[in-house]
Amino acid sequence: MAYRDDDLDYFLREMRGVVPLKQDQKADLKTNKKEDAIALQARRNAAQAQTEKDTNFLSDEFVDLLGPFDPVEYKKEGVQEGVYKRLKQGRYPIDAALNLHKKSVEFCRREVFGFIEDCYRHDIRVALISFGKGSAPDSLPCVVKSYLARWLPEFPQVIAVNSAHKSHGGSAAVYVLLKKSERQKAINRDRHIKQGRQTKTTW
Repeated sequence: MAYRDDDLDYFLREMRGVVPLKQDQKADLKTNKKEDAIALQARRNAAQAQTEKDTNFLSDEFVDLLGPFDPVEYKKEGVQEGVYKRLKQGRYPIDAALNLHKKSVEFCRREVFGFIEDCYRHDIRVALISFGKGSAPDSLPCVVKSYLARWLPEFPQVIAVNSAHKSHGGSAAVYVLLKKSERQKAINRDRHIKQGRQTKTTW
């Protein structure tokens, strides 16, 4: 079909001022992948935080507050008096320490839980936890101290707790005695067996 010049002129006049429609932008696959990775990591972090919250069995309920100079004392049944006495006197070497000065109770709850778990995992026998000394029973150090007196006996790995000797902070810190791990018990059994064999050979 042939078009006359006047038809072309008419078409051009009608199309004057008309602009092409903008096409939708194509999806940026690289950006989407990056955003997906960030969202995935955020979900993983949230899941991990929830898991840690669920596994932390330490009580967050109200506790009776201890005074600045009130002692912290705990001994699990079966712990020898001589062992506990040496702990109270600060005669055991301190293998690990945790400082909770000016920290919130919730922060301390998380830190203490992880700290004791790590100590047991690495065969730490005696640890020191310091928290400072407040001037009144409702001061933050005394609140943390009061919760520690509740929390530490809740650990099956902890067999004794006592306020520290003055050389290690006195009533502003506590000693924590942990039981031997199964790995350490096995090492001790092997050592005793070897010593027994050597003794028999000597005799």
